[in-house]
Amino acid sequence: MAVLVTGETVGVTKEMHDGMLAKLGEQLRGAKGFIAHIAGPYEEGWRVMEVWETKEDATEWFAKFVHPNLPPGVKPRRTFHEVHALVLKK
Repeated sequence: MAVLVTGETVGVTKEMHDGMLAKLGEQLRGAKGFIAHIAGPYEEGWRVMEVWETKEDATEWFAKFVHPNLPPGVKPRRTFHEVHALVLKK
């Protein structure tokens, strides 16, 4: 079942996000279960939302690629929500 993963990270900037995406973007696009990545600012920092085929796929990706590349002291608050429908423009 597809899931929406939301990660909110206090103090992270657009530049920090863009650097991480530049480093990991190709691996992300080819990751098992990956569907979509959306990101933008919120009041306290940066919010990333991703859609994955399963929570397990998302968790494995985060542990293998994102977590080891986070700056010291940066820890996203992650939540998972079941996805009922996703409509994409053709």
